[in-house]
Amino acid sequence: NTTMIKMIKFSMVVCFLLAIQVSAASRYEPDVLPLGRAYSDLRDGLQNCHFQFERKKAGRIAFLGGSITAGGGWRDHTMNYFRKRFPETEFEFIGAGISSMGSVPHAFRLERDVFLKGPVDLLFVEAAVNDTSNTSEILHMLRGMEGVVRHARSINPLTDIVHLHFVMPAHMVDYKKGKTPDSIEQHEKVASAYGNPTLNLSLEVTDRIQAGEFTWNEDFKNLHPSPFGHRLYANSIARMFNTAFQKPLSSAVKPHALPDIVDRKSYVNGRLGSISSVHHLKDFKWNPAWKPIDKKDTRSGFVHVPALVSTQSGASFEFDFNGTGVGLFITSGPDAGRVEFNIDNAGFRPLETFTRWSRSLHLPWAVILDDGLENGPHHVRVRIAEEHHPDSNGTALRVFHLLLN
Repeated sequence: NTTMIKMIKFSMVVCFLLAIQVSAASRYEPDVLPLGRAYSDLRDGLQNCHFQFERKKAGRIAFLGGSITAGGGWRDHTMNYFRKRFPETEFEFIGAGISSMGSVPHAFRLERDVFLKGPVDLLFVEAAVNDTSNTSEILHMLRGMEGVVRHARSINPLTDIVHLHFVMPAHMVDYKKGKTPDSIEQHEKVASAYGNPTLNLSLEVTDRIQAGEFTWNEDFKNLHPSPFGHRLYANSIARMFNTAFQKPLSSAVKPHALPDIVDRKSYVNGRLGSISSVHHLKDFKWNPAWKPIDKKDTRSGFVHVPALVSTQSGASFEFDFNGTGVGLFITSGPDAGRVEFNIDNAGFRPLETFTRWSRSLHLPWAVILDDGLENGPHHVRVRIAEEHHPDSNGTALRVFHLLLN
């Protein structure tokens, strides 16, 4: 009938347009440099994973990032690249992308989400977009990323680590002004210190748009890329690995050197602490499978799981830990309250947990209470403040994990 014919024609048009997008992103095959330049820096190279994939015929590759990683696309293309490049190798791929996550939560969830099954041969890590969006604390960007890298290398000195810098409009504005975006600058400090390869896709996309090859609005479309953008990312990743794998294969794997720490406050010993360790609860309740009653969106891993919950101002709890830094892994929804915390009886300090995304989403949010403590035992008291953000409709606090460094 007429309706079915129209639907078929519409589907054909959509498929044609998607094919054009993917084809456009493929104009530069992985071995052809866009604009005649490489946007990668191989530094100490990728010899360990190359040896593992080529000689040992096995490989474990992890993808640590935010929503751009969680959504697949470039990640799926990249997995296919390794399967085709090493057809006799048995790969295990670990998808450790969680929407809204930047380098700070990456550092604390690393052991659980990346190394739970054992050593990793190759780790991709991206946080440039979410670090730009989520924090104004520039040093948190460095401390989070160094926490990831140094912790990973302490678990397995053989792990090769690749830093990916994805693009967003704010980065493009900075580059057009001749400025490196803060998050990329901090992540590059870590990559350079530890000899890790980096691929600056943010700069590549900016340059190619300015050169008139494609547009943001019609082709790339969003910081969550269109199929065109994901294919472009994957092509650039393949190009970098093709270059790295052209080098003669080493005779054995070699542990990466561990340099002097860049920032002694980095979250290099970050881990998730259990909320079952809290005590002196006042008006907080243990919910074994929390879910919102307001029907707002949630993120995987932060719904239908245990949480420590209160919606009352004045509610409080306490806990003890050993280390130099401490925080909370919470969700920040439409009713997120303000927090006051007291460490070692030094007086209460305020902390806002409501975010610009909280109106429509129970957002997973990593908040650092203090990361400059003397190494040793500490006592923490947390309570919900009387006042809340003007745009919040409540005084709620929902805690899923302690952040302990």
